[in-house]
Formats: sequence, structure tokens, C-alpha cells
Amino acid sequence: MNSSRAVLDDGQGWTYTTSSRLHRRFFAGATPRNDLGVGMFSAPHRRLNRLTGEWLLVSPHRTARPWQGQVEDVVDERRPAYDPTCYLCPGNQRAGGARTPRYSSTFVFENDFAALKPQTPSGAHNGDGLLVAESERGICRVVCFSPRHDLTLGEMEDGAIRQVVQTWTDQYIELAGIDWIGHVLIFENRGAMMGASNPHPHGQIWANERMPNEPARELRQQRAYAADGGCLLCDYLTVELKEGERIVCRNERFVALVPFWALWPFETLILPSEHHGALPDLDADARDDLAAILRRVTRRYDRLFGVTFPYSMGWHQRPTDGAPYSEWHLHAHFYPPLLRSATVRKFMVGYELLAQPQRDITPESAAERLRSIPDD
Repeated sequence: MNSSRAVLDDGQGWTYTTSSRLHRRFFAGATPRNDLGVGMFSAPHRRLNRLTGEWLLVSPHRTARPWQGQVEDVVDERRPAYDPTCYLCPGNQRAGGARTPRYSSTFVFENDFAALKPQTPSGAHNGDGLLVAESERGICRVVCFSPRHDLTLGEMEDGAIRQVVQTWTDQYIELAGIDWIGHVLIFENRGAMMGASNPHPHGQIWANERMPNEPARELRQQRAYAADGGCLLCDYLTVELKEGERIVCRNERFVALVPFWALWPFETLILPSEHHGALPDLDADARDDLAAILRRVTRRYDRLFGVTFPYSMGWHQRPTDGAPYSEWHLHAHFYPPLLRSATVRKFMVGYELLAQPQRDITPESAAERLRSIPDD
């Protein structure tokens, strides 16, 4: 592997090669900075998100600051197993007028208020290269995880979650088979704080004609790393398993960890231990292990502050335009907003919107707290 060829440059004197080692290059006349080592993590510092190529500011000392900002209400989340007013419960009429069948496992339907539509007419606009727009086709679906209105993934049995995994897999295969679909995103918004319009356990699938921004950034980083051989996330997982301090839980085929570059306070990343590009690549045993680790992670979340933990979760899989994408490593992101308690959340404002992402508690301390919570 050629460790001398630079492929990533942040423009501020730091250059990274496609090897797993980090190299520094300074502009002519610049004063070299000392390597502060692990001790630097207790002081303000920044970390590089290797999946996006963007920097993150970490400010551990800010956890001691007093909080007089917005405090969320703790909602009584006791719900019936069946809610006659819920449009996702079996047999009920949906907001768009269709009636949900009396399903007994998972149930998938076309989103009644889809953000993307397959019949979108083709078109483009270019105003002197500054006013650029183009049409975008797509398909949006809703996946009901369970007929039970009162459950979450963490409260479902492994077998029921396994059926969700199988449904995700089948949907990816079906949508990827449509010749004009270039990317399939499977995700869940859980909780009103993360924009969920209905508490019934469900997720969504958006299949785009073109690749969206976040997967495109990740593709560029994984492809650059693979140019000299190897897989970015395979090598990253090897380092994380060696260090151990950001691992939350694991089983034979999957690992859940707080990524070194995590932005959200209790963000986690789920990775298969072996190199796979998409859910259909997993065999039956791997899908069993995936269901098990999803249950363990979401149960830990719910027990952290004693509430149904809000989050946005999504699967980043290889694009579906027919190219091989051998560099792509399947993974899921969990982005939960809660910061200090069930009533204080992380806001993405000010510095985050105008400069760069920033977090207070370190990924290491977040992983330690999640790791200490039982999930059985």
C-alpha cells in the first residue's frame, strides 16, 4: 500500500492518505504543531469524520455549564396495543383515505403524502450556471414494524425484529430492481422530537433517482481510501475493536459503537464485522445477529433516561444504479438528540450552522454510559 500518496486535504495543512495511518503536512513556513496524544481529549479539540471528510469540534469542559434553555416535557408514553384513531393500526382508515389492512406482522405501503413521486416529469433549469435545478423521481414507502401500537424496536422480540430486517431487505431488492432508481434509504424517525408524526412503530423508505448528499460524501471518502486497497470501515472497525473504549455492544457478526467522530451526544454506528455492501448480502445467521443487536441498542437507549428514546436511524447501503461499489461497507447511523436528560436535548444552531459541528460530552464517555446499561 502506498502510504505517501495524499488523497484527502482539508486545506489547512493537514493531509490524509488512503492508508489507515494519519500523516501531517504543513504549508511552507508554518510552525509544526505538537502531537498532544490521548490527553488532548480532555481539552477542546477537533476530530475528523473519516466518512464525510468534515471536522468536528469537541468541547468536553462545556458539560459543566448551567442550563437555562428549553426544557422538553416528559410525555406519558403509555399507549394501548390498538388505537382506533391511529391510521397505522390494522383495519383503520389512513389520513389519505385508504384503509390499512388487518396485518399481523410487518406491513408496507406507498406513502400517502410522498416527498418523491415516480411520475415526476423530466426537466432541468440552468440560469447562467447559478440557478440550477433538475427534476427528481422517486418512491416513498412506509414500513409498519408491528401491528401493536404500544411497542418500539427495543420492546419487540428478536423474531419480530428479524421480520423487520427481512422486510427491509426485500424492499431494497425490489426497489433496486427498478432501472431508474439510483439509491435506496431505509430509515426511522422515532419520537415527536425527531419529527415522527405518529407513535406507532414504523419507518420509511425513500428511493431516489440520484444519490443524496450524505451517501455521496461517504462514497467519495470510501472510494478514496480504497484507491490503495482496503476498506475504510473494515480498517476503522479493527482500530475500534483494538482500543475498545467506544464499543457499546457486539455479537458474532455485528458491532455497535459510538464513532470517534460522533456529533450527536449518544450517536451510535452499527457495522457488520465482515465486509458487506447491503442488507441482501447478509446470510440468515447475520440477519439474526442484526436483529439481536438492534434490540440491544434500542433497549439501552430507552433505559438511559427512562423514556422512549427519540432518534433518527438509517441504513447506508451501496447505491443501486448497477455499478459494483465494492468499496461500500454497509452501516447504520443512530442520531439521538437527547443530551443531559430526558428533558434537555442537543440543538444544532449558531456555530453548528455557521461554522462546523460541535459536541460537549466526548464519544468515549457516551460509550461508557451506554455500555454500562443492561440490555437483557
